[in-house]
Amino acid sequence: MPSDQSTWLVAVPLDGDSEGLLQEITPKLLQQSKANVVAQLTIPVFKTGTLDGLISLSEDLPKQESFFTTTVAKTVDTLRNLLNNDPSKLNQHILVNEQSVDDYIMKDWKWNEGRYGFQRGLREIVDALNKEMTSIDNAMKAKLQNYNLVKGSLVQMQRKKTGNLSLRSLVDVVSKDDFVQDSEYLETLLVAVPKSNVKDWNSKYERLTSMVVPRSSTSIASDEEYTLFSVVVFRRVHDEFAQKCRENKFIVRDFVFSEEEFAKQHQELEMADTTEKELWTELLRLSRTNFSESIQILVHLKVIRLFVESVLRYGLPANYIGIAIKPDPKSAKKTFGLLQTQFSYLRPRSNSNRAKSGRGDGDEFVGEYQTLMEQEFFDFVMFEVPWIVY
Repeated sequence: MPSDQSTWLVAVPLDGDSEGLLQEITPKLLQQSKANVVAQLTIPVFKTGTLDGLISLSEDLPKQESFFTTTVAKTVDTLRNLLNNDPSKLNQHILVNEQSVDDYIMKDWKWNEGRYGFQRGLREIVDALNKEMTSIDNAMKAKLQNYNLVKGSLVQMQRKKTGNLSLRSLVDVVSKDDFVQDSEYLETLLVAVPKSNVKDWNSKYERLTSMVVPRSSTSIASDEEYTLFSVVVFRRVHDEFAQKCRENKFIVRDFVFSEEEFAKQHQELEMADTTEKELWTELLRLSRTNFSESIQILVHLKVIRLFVESVLRYGLPANYIGIAIKPDPKSAKKTFGLLQTQFSYLRPRSNSNRAKSGRGDGDEFVGEYQTLMEQEFFDFVMFEVPWIVY
């Protein structure tokens, strides 16, 4: 049973009029649910090559499809992260040539002959698709890694500006006027005092050591946990005063006022913020473009799988009709049952050709193509394009 969260791509041998078959099955599917969407999917007539070549492709294509699907999913995840998982914004970027994925598949889908001329061999086309998808995957990895490095650096800088006064950067908290300037003997220390200990600080700080300037303590800032005080002491008692503060649960901040350092930190933060925004825009644009490209490559690969499996299953001439079905999840099981009933006449034909492909020349031949024989078969060929869940 296929997933009820995917679009089904079905292929069956065409013995007559393709429009007639589509006109016959569409009303039945809509009778199951008016929410079902049905469209014809044109399957080109590729060069079939040898039976061994087709079987080799049949074994390789699932691996390629898994890689392609993963690349599409990673691109969607990147877009989700960039857009803060906002469904409405994501919907504006999950597009294929400026149209929805549904419209791309369900509105007269055609093979892109300009890029993947089907006069070439199947293996050559698959290699071209794989080369393009690998290029997309590598470009996304490189751009995402670069963005994450800059984003991480920015977050680290911003994190210094958050937290309580015992931890956070004090660049935006203090000013030049809070410090004794150009003194050979005196210096200003900054002390974060727990709010519950403020009275204790006010009564003790002048006597923690000798050589503390009386009444020099000034409250600079306060948050929910700490109050930041400045205090003036003689440089020679710096270490002793810091030790006494620790013993009393007062936290001396390791901070030296420098206008040059302030300017440098502000400049670095602004530069990191600007760079992050630029890379965010570039990555968003690249992800949007690569989603469009990767979905198209994935669907083209699935159409090749439809063709290859149809030839192996039903034989030549290679005349098959493709049908794209977007099922109503509420009635997907019944819809699939209808397809099984509709195409039950293919059962003897499908089984016969499978036997020829896998059981013709003894145990050695069976062993060579065991993977192919172990695949799950329906009476018709079906592959799925997973939906993008917003």
